[in-house]
Amino acid sequence: MALSMQSAGHKRIIIEGVAPEVDAGRFPIKRSVGEKVVVQANAFVDGHDQLGCMLRYRKADAAEWGEVPMRPLGNDRWRSEFLVREIGRYGYTVAAWVDHFRTWRAELEKRDQPTDIALALLIGAELIEAAAARTTIPHAAQLHIHARELRAKGDPFARRLLALDPELARLMARFPDRTLETRYERELIVVVDEARAGFSTWYELFPRSCVHDPSAHGSLRSCEERLPYIAAMGFDVLYLPPIHPIGVTARKGRNNALSADAEAEDPGSPWAIGSEAGGHKAVHPQLGTLEDFRHLVCRAREHGLVVALDIAFQCSPDHPYVEQSPRWFRRRPDGTVQYAENPPKKYQDIYPLNFETEDRQRLWEELRGVFLFWIEQGVHIFRVDNPHTKPFPFWEWLITGIKSEHPEVILLSEAFTRPKVMHRLAKLGFTQSYTYFTWRNSKSELMDYFTELAQPPSREYFRPNLWPNTPDILHEYLQVGGRPAFMIRLVLAATLGANYGIYGPAFELCEATPREPGSEEYLNSEKFEIRAWDLERPDSLKHFIARVNRIRHQNTALQHDWSLRFHPVDNEALLCYSKHSDALDNVILVVVNIDPHHTRAGWVELPLEKLQLLPDHPYQVHDLLSDTRYLWHGARNYVELDPHAAPAHIFRLRRHLRTERDFDYFI
Repeated sequence: MALSMQSAGHKRIIIEGVAPEVDAGRFPIKRSVGEKVVVQANAFVDGHDQLGCMLRYRKADAAEWGEVPMRPLGNDRWRSEFLVREIGRYGYTVAAWVDHFRTWRAELEKRDQPTDIALALLIGAELIEAAAARTTIPHAAQLHIHARELRAKGDPFARRLLALDPELARLMARFPDRTLETRYERELIVVVDEARAGFSTWYELFPRSCVHDPSAHGSLRSCEERLPYIAAMGFDVLYLPPIHPIGVTARKGRNNALSADAEAEDPGSPWAIGSEAGGHKAVHPQLGTLEDFRHLVCRAREHGLVVALDIAFQCSPDHPYVEQSPRWFRRRPDGTVQYAENPPKKYQDIYPLNFETEDRQRLWEELRGVFLFWIEQGVHIFRVDNPHTKPFPFWEWLITGIKSEHPEVILLSEAFTRPKVMHRLAKLGFTQSYTYFTWRNSKSELMDYFTELAQPPSREYFRPNLWPNTPDILHEYLQVGGRPAFMIRLVLAATLGANYGIYGPAFELCEATPREPGSEEYLNSEKFEIRAWDLERPDSLKHFIARVNRIRHQNTALQHDWSLRFHPVDNEALLCYSKHSDALDNVILVVVNIDPHHTRAGWVELPLEKLQLLPDHPYQVHDLLSDTRYLWHGARNYVELDPHAAPAHIFRLRRHLRTERDFDYFI
């Protein structure tokens, strides 16, 4: 519908190109507590009038808006920012108005005829008096004084100097006439999560394998014995695969055998959820009780760890849902329930849920109840299994509802699927997302992929969580690269991403044997059997992992993703990149030899000006892994890395300073 003449007259200002904005405001952006929301927008008007522009923001439940002025960047582009201090949802938008005083002031500066200046001063006095009417004592009194000075008799050039007083401009800027202001057509949303959403270090293990004897079955209580070991390596999230009862019907045997060995008492896959002992709200009897789980959650907190739980919406043939709610499952023409398939893979021990059922309202409510149940037990981090096989509307409904009641909840999307599907899930509300990192191993692959993730628009809603291995994925790089390959991938995951995780103890013990050639499945996979790991093996990477994680916690540059920049190296096996804090007081430079077999050397080129390094002064690079220090000069410097000794440098750059006494030192 066309605007009326009156309303159109009030809409002189155009506001467009607001960023960040995801899909025209359809989806929120994401931030963590303590982060900034930097907003830019185009705002312009016909003619030569000058504008005032304001960024408006508020907590979702707040009645009043906060405001911060936006500053011009040139070419009608404006910028400002605000800090988010609490978890929950914030709204933000942009407002702009014609600033008649600034317009008048700019024109006054150009006038050079006494008559013109005298008349302009009278106009300015009217603008100042109008501003005085919009405020109270003492500001009104100050403004009236300025107005009288402009109306006084005498030299117009002297009075012009009074009119151009910067203090008057600052005072007038506090009380602009915004009666005809234009506001951006949408209130945009930012979802603010707890700090761990933006920076976290995950460790996955199977509680049933917390044993010294593989013929025994570990428990949640024996898992508690691992807490000091995990905390000592610097992890802060302990992620457990499903802890629910495991079905007996069609139970898989070791190495994914079609049938379990009854004599060997094969434990089955934890993802085949449900038995006569219960379903998604129950604990596997051999692991312990619900009280044992709550005890583990409390003990983990004492070690600086939070427990993350796997949520897998699928059922074994023995799950109570199968009998209680048969319409939640698809049936074949012969009447049998359809088991899960991903040809050529078959999962006879798992029944997928039918989200097209006519009983979907009850299904959706029940699945929401699963999350709420475990939230009541003290869990607020969930890794969600295969969310891409469930409808998008379901996840939007579920996550929006849960986050409205429990904004502290973090959900990690385990979706190794097509890019657009992964990104849609992130937009719908998943806090973090698995990535293609596992399959990005060459220099060009890593540079292209992580440059994409660190750039808008995806960085506004897609928080990557990097995993070099999982119980499902043993990449060929780890199979053939030996211990150096595990060290290389650990450094890459921990420094390219603010969020990363490993599946242990398989990772720190360099488990690398595939089930068969060409497979990414582990031989003797822990998904199908209990493993007794020797955590004290001398070749364990636990001390190396602990050092890398300590570096992450001590350097704010590594706790965010957006500052990532790659730098040229004249060797295709050497990858170089940097990250820095907002104030550039913490700059980390990483050089990694991605060839796990051979020593590689090359010349690194750094952008000195962008890193605030002086071209004619030396600067120190402090290798935080080895605690060695090097003095570098200029943009080009030589590096050499032997993967069998140390496949990477994690440098902290320390700038050169000269004191008044001519002593050199570095910060």
